[in-house]
Amino acid sequence: MANINFTGEIKKEIVRASFENACCKTAALSAFLRVTGSILRRGAWVGFEFITESERTAEYILGLLEDLYGAELQVVRAETDARNGHERLVFQCLSEKSLYILMELGIIAREGETFSLRTNIDRYLIENDCCKRAYIIGAFLGSGSCTLPKLEEARSGYHWEVVFSGRDIAEDYREILSEYEILAKCVERKGTTVVYLKSRESISDILALIGAENSLQKLDRLAIRKDERNQINRVANCLQKNFDKSVLASVRQIRAIESIRDRVGLQELEPSLRETATARIRDREASLKELAERLGISKSCLNHRLRRLEKIAEELSGDPLHGEN
Repeated sequence: MANINFTGEIKKEIVRASFENACCKTAALSAFLRVTGSILRRGAWVGFEFITESERTAEYILGLLEDLYGAELQVVRAETDARNGHERLVFQCLSEKSLYILMELGIIAREGETFSLRTNIDRYLIENDCCKRAYIIGAFLGSGSCTLPKLEEARSGYHWEVVFSGRDIAEDYREILSEYEILAKCVERKGTTVVYLKSRESISDILALIGAENSLQKLDRLAIRKDERNQINRVANCLQKNFDKSVLASVRQIRAIESIRDRVGLQELEPSLRETATARIRDREASLKELAERLGISKSCLNHRLRRLEKIAEELSGDPLHGEN
């Protein structure tokens, strides 16, 4: 739910910002219909319909169509998305204006009396830098989503994508992003082509590019919390590994001392080793630092004595103690 909400927050923010120039509105509308619309034909009329889950986005797109072309669309039906169970609204435009709109948006090309669907982005629509940004925004409004990682799941990550029906237009879209040094990838998925980003840095760049400042700040705050948690986990894992190594070393030392005691007796050891062995046996849970302080020696000296005790035990038994559990 949180990730769905984040996608909604981005879309709400970019819809609220809107566009001032007609060229940007045209580019955004063209991109939106490219990713979520389909061509209709009824008799001599050619039109289109589009689907959206968001009433806010629907209102925005209807406003662009009315503002640019005076077109009024109707809701023809509501349906449920089988993938996620969300309600979707289907809008339709089928009138004397609809073919003209499709040509103006660079979706249909006309050659004489013949009409054909363009498979690439009409470069005329994105001549200006502002229009390229608008095209990026329009496509995201239509079929884009952004997923944030979950703090409690180490393997979850960042993901941003826009879904296209064709490979050619997806590659064109990816090329536009590359002009802003945002290097996206493409993948085929269930008959569609998905343009996606997986790194936090790239997603931050595209949020900044489309003017979603609040969403960018939220992403940055999450990234800081994620980094802090990862650092805490790394420290905890390191401490645990060191603790495990200390426990194994203590067990190995005690086994060596018990082996010497059972075979020849601790009284056969030289005084310094006997003192160390007795201290280790008496307090099996003590750390090396605590033992060294009790014996009045350094940790390095204590380590040296314990290694000598292990060596003696190995020589007495004929079996190495190192590496045993």
